[in-house]
Formats: sequence, structure tokens, C-alpha cells
Amino acid sequence: MSKGFKVGVIGLGMGRHHLRCFHEHPSSKVVAIADQEPQRLKEIGDQYGIKKRYSDGAEMIEKEKLDVVSIATPNKFHCPLTVHAFKKGCHVFCEKPMAMTVEEAEKMNRAAQKAKRSLMINFSYRFSEMSFALKQQVDSGVIGNVYFGRTVWHRRRGIPKLGGWFTTKELSGGGPLIDLGVHRIDLALWLMGYPEPQSVFGSAYNVLAKEIARAQNKQYSVEDMACGLVKFKNGATLIVEASWALNVHQPEYMETALYGDKGGLVHRNTDGGYTMGAELYLEEGGSLFTKKLDRACVKVPTPYGEFIDSLVEGRQPIATGEHGLKVQKILNGLYQSAEQGAPVTF
Repeated sequence: MSKGFKVGVIGLGMGRHHLRCFHEHPSSKVVAIADQEPQRLKEIGDQYGIKKRYSDGAEMIEKEKLDVVSIATPNKFHCPLTVHAFKKGCHVFCEKPMAMTVEEAEKMNRAAQKAKRSLMINFSYRFSEMSFALKQQVDSGVIGNVYFGRTVWHRRRGIPKLGGWFTTKELSGGGPLIDLGVHRIDLALWLMGYPEPQSVFGSAYNVLAKEIARAQNKQYSVEDMACGLVKFKNGATLIVEASWALNVHQPEYMETALYGDKGGLVHRNTDGGYTMGAELYLEEGGSLFTKKLDRACVKVPTPYGEFIDSLVEGRQPIATGEHGLKVQKILNGLYQSAEQGAPVTF
């Protein structure tokens, strides 16, 4: 199928990456775009030769005959736009986090099922050579049954667009936990086989960012650091940590470590940047050794390519709405627990 799926992209901030990858795929073509910033809409529309341009994403969905809608808006609009797209018979590729609340995530999944259309969440940190290589190792049984893990993303100072929608709870639903932690939670759960969460106990703080925002006279209504403990129905435990402003050594510190009854693994960034490394910690014949994974041996699609490929092949994408719902339960549970000062059980 050559350029078979007609795609519309809503939100051209992060969405410009969606657009580029859908544009490059041989089985999809971006035919319409929507964004509230006229200059950005014009520049990107001109760059890709896209004539159908809208200031309102819902209007684009309503007027255009699309096969796929790609949503890269502030989190508040993920659910209503997704549901609207399904009612119009479209498949949906949605940015993370899936939604603002568990109820919204459930509504999105019900809409997908009713429309008999596909929903994929952009859990992009799965889609790297190191992540895929680790997944192959875990699925082969190398580390055995995972019973404990820790998944982290800290920034020394890295608040996105201070005063904008990222730091406005009404639009984002939260701060670094829902922005950064969502990636590390998904990666850990994916490697663990996506166990069902049972309960969480969390804490959230606004210490450093509060003073930074005050000094710049900018709005800031979310946390700057969150952490918590997740207990799964299979007995496993996961520690979660995320921050935009924390007094740590590296500018960016990302790490997901999982420990099983046969071995352990770690996926972490190197040199405080976005290059990833991975190791396995194993025992054979009574000897302990460390195995570094070679990133050159695994072919990895982009999330956008995976979604189109799944539609072409008539299968579920590997990052589903059901996965998004489990992550949403953990995110919202941690926020609720932090607010109440008590554990939350699902």
C-alpha cells in the first residue's frame, strides 16, 4: 500500500516529529494539520506542502476524511480529541501521557473498542536499540522473574516552558511525574511484562521550582519532584522517581533497573545526556559477570512507523491503550496518595 493512510496531525510542537515520521512512511501521508499558532501552522504547512490547515483540531477531524489522527496537544485535550476521532472512524496515535485521569483513559479505550479502531500511545522510550535489546533478553528468560525494580528520571534544572501549559496543572495534570516519569514507568512495565498494579504510595514536592517561578514571575502549579512505591498483583515492587529540578550531579539522570531471580538489568543514560547504555548482571556456573549489550544488533522502528505498520498488518500496536491505562492508574494513584498522605489501592 503506497501512501494509503491519510493522516491529520494536531499540535505542531512535539507534533512536528509525528508529522515528519508519518510523512516519511511509505504507507501514510499527512494531508491536514492543526495548531493554534498561525505562524507555526504556516511554516510547517509550507515546509511539507500541506494545504489543509486548521486552528482547531476538532474542526479538522470533523471536516477532513482521515484514516489516522495524531494528537500532540496539551494533555487536557487528549481525551476529547481522541474520542471525537474515533466517532469519525479514525485510528488514533496519542502522545503520552494517555490522559489526565483514569476515567479519561478508560473512556478512550471504550471509544476505540466501540469504533473498532486502533489506539497507540507514544511511549517512545521503548523504541530504542537498548530498550529492544533488553526486551529480547528479558523475554528469553535471562533474568527470570522480576520481583523488584527502580525507574528514575531526574533533572538538575530542566523545567519545560516555565509558565506555559507544562507547568499549569489544569492543562497538564501534573509536573515531572506525568511528563518524564511516564516514560520510565512504561519502560519498566514493558520489560516486566506489564503486570497489573495493585497499590501505590507516593510523595510530591515543589521546593526548587517554586522559587525559580517566583523569581521569574511565572505560573507554576505542579510538583517539581515526585517519588513513590508501586506494588503489583504478582508481588513485584517498583520504585518511581521523577524531577524537573533536583540537586543532583548530572543535568539528566535516567535509569531503569530491574532485578529477577536469575539476574538483573539496567538501562541508563550516559554522560548526563540522551545516549543510552544497557547491562545485564548474571550468574553462570557459580561465577558472577556483567554483560554489556551491543546497540548495533537490533533493528528498531519509530513509534510512528510501528503504528502504521500495525495498521497495514492488521494487528495491535506494541504500545496499546490498555498499557496507557495501567500507567495512568499509577500516575494518578501516586498523585492521589501524595495529596492524601496514605496508600491508594486499585
